[in-house]
Amino acid sequence: MTSKICTHEKLVSKGIISELRKICSRVLCCADTLGYSRDDQFAVHLAMEEAFVNAVKHGNKQDPQKDIIVEYGLGPEKIEIWVTDQGEGFNPSDLADPRSSENIYKTGGRGVLLIKSYMDSVEYNKTGNCVHMVKFSSKSA
Repeated sequence: MTSKICTHEKLVSKGIISELRKICSRVLCCADTLGYSRDDQFAVHLAMEEAFVNAVKHGNKQDPQKDIIVEYGLGPEKIEIWVTDQGEGFNPSDLADPRSSENIYKTGGRGVLLIKSYMDSVEYNKTGNCVHMVKFSSKSA
């Protein structure tokens, strides 16, 4: 039986990608310790990176004085992550599908698509400035 080594943490960081990557490393270290597969760890890593870039670039408009709040919870069955920026938010349903022919060469919307593709559950708060992502352990499926 796997013990709960890493459980829950809420961190506030300036909107600087290098600082946010340190948080990502903490989550991935805990996931590795809990026995998550490399595929699960890759999915979480990719989703966190995309959420961080979106929060910094689109949410906080690249203002390094604005904070990003990262909250995460890890257990043997699932990883939950919340990324909140200080931006005005957005409506994810307003994003154009980057896979459609008229958008194939546009650069926007791919991060949200990747997050949805790699995580098991993705929800945004009503404002659209917080994403909640869940990855279930493939070993417990």
